[in-house]
Amino acid sequence: MTDNITSLDWGKTNGLIPVVIQDEQTLEVLMLGYMNAEALAKTQAEGKVTFFSRSKNRLWTKGEESGNFLFVKSIASDCDQDTLLIKASPVGPTCHTGTRSCFNTAYNQNFIFELENIIKDRFENPSAESYVNKLRQKGLNKIAQKVGEEGVETVIAALNETDEDFINEASDLVFHLLVLLKAKGKTLADIGLNLEKRHK
Repeated sequence: MTDNITSLDWGKTNGLIPVVIQDEQTLEVLMLGYMNAEALAKTQAEGKVTFFSRSKNRLWTKGEESGNFLFVKSIASDCDQDTLLIKASPVGPTCHTGTRSCFNTAYNQNFIFELENIIKDRFENPSAESYVNKLRQKGLNKIAQKVGEEGVETVIAALNETDEDFINEASDLVFHLLVLLKAKGKTLADIGLNLEKRHK
């Protein structure tokens, strides 16, 4: 869970180190807080982000009142050993205002990762009216067939239809590909890692 944080320079920052919290899946920056050594130790021990609150002058576990915890996936320090980056899995909105991020950033292209989570939830908590669940029940062959069909329709739209039609068909293709990935037990992260490896 941790990486390269054995020699943090606490003295440079008077015992408090700034900590950037990033969504481990979408890579969206969720918030900025501060930790002292005790807060970092508690975070590592419990797997939930705990800060040192400068206003309350005490340790503060994010979500201790709201239940919107930040579950730690990895911790790394910067090159100067005086700032931390924590990738976390958030439960609910991170900001006290009810927004996903304290910076109120938009999903835009990151929504595809949220969609992957929605599809995962449909697999794990199926409901009768869910299209994903209905497709899942038809089996892997049908899911793969749908990806093929949407691929063909995307090509046709690219060559013969409007830009809006092309975007709609491409969206259908990506959606069904996400369903197929889930059915095969794979994720967008697997695809990203493979593409990165092939790029090298």
